[in-house]
Amino acid sequence: MREAAEIAEAKVSVADGSLLEVDDLISHYPVPRGLLGAMMRRPQLTVKAVDGVTFSVAAGEMVALVGESGCGKTTTAQTVIRMVENQGGSIRFNGVEIGELSPGALRPLRREIQIIYQDPYESLDPRFTVRDTIEEPIRVHSLVPRKEDREAKVHEAMERAGLTPPELFIDRYPHELSGGQRQRVAIAAALVLEPKLLIADEPVSMLDVSVRAGILALLDGLRREGMGVLMITHDLSTAAHFADRIAVMYLGRIVEEGPARDVVRNPQHPYTKALISVVPRRDPDEESFPQILTGETPNPVRVPPGCRFHPRCPVAEERCKETDPELRVLDRVAAGHRAACLLL
Repeated sequence: MREAAEIAEAKVSVADGSLLEVDDLISHYPVPRGLLGAMMRRPQLTVKAVDGVTFSVAAGEMVALVGESGCGKTTTAQTVIRMVENQGGSIRFNGVEIGELSPGALRPLRREIQIIYQDPYESLDPRFTVRDTIEEPIRVHSLVPRKEDREAKVHEAMERAGLTPPELFIDRYPHELSGGQRQRVAIAAALVLEPKLLIADEPVSMLDVSVRAGILALLDGLRREGMGVLMITHDLSTAAHFADRIAVMYLGRIVEEGPARDVVRNPQHPYTKALISVVPRRDPDEESFPQILTGETPNPVRVPPGCRFHPRCPVAEERCKETDPELRVLDRVAAGHRAACLLL
């Protein structure tokens, strides 16, 4: 009763009908000082992995979180599902503020938010058969008491994930499956709980090109069925083809966000332009001018003052070193297209 009351008290109104609303999310990791550092009383440093991220995902919508390695995409996903605790901001799911819920109150909501991990070779227990892997979430949440009904749920989830006929795969172990089949097992284990939001963390980055299309088509089909999908990827071409909206991250912040086609065809932020410039063209004879960014991504422990992209920006001005731009709506682009740049 107390946990139900806690959820009820956390409810807020959802004006725009969003399934997931993340507002000014902050997630920092403390850097261990070590014994010598503690004795010398060195200041505690923190890795600013996620430093003020705002976005939303609606039911039946796929949002792609795009950026180079180390920009904070995975930490954002882990913070959203409370695998990593946030130090600031709010996380609302279906109108419920989940950022401060107790583990007991959060447990019923975990059924509705599921995650698919990047590595299908590490995400499955090698001692479990396919049946055991998909049935385990049902047992954990005590959803279906009868064994026959659980078996039917497992078969249904396998068919939705493209593992057909189920009898061919259900008694196999992970080492007896291909990489694509393993990823489909992981998806089936998520779908068996009938979630409303699916977080896919680089779901195809470790798969062959021939297998990627099938997994991406599966995620696209789930989105068309009404499921919200947050896809984390570094592949802008994939995001442009499948996602409804794209949010581009750099050093813990979203620097550009908007409708997928508009972001790709009419990028506004210099970082987005650089990412798109190196995407291979369909026509090999089409003239392109790749923009290679100089220097390394700054240390997230010591984020540069002002615009955090200015050390690598080819068009930075002196004021960019002093003023940190906000993500704002632009007048000359499509509705909902926002960017964080002083030069726009």
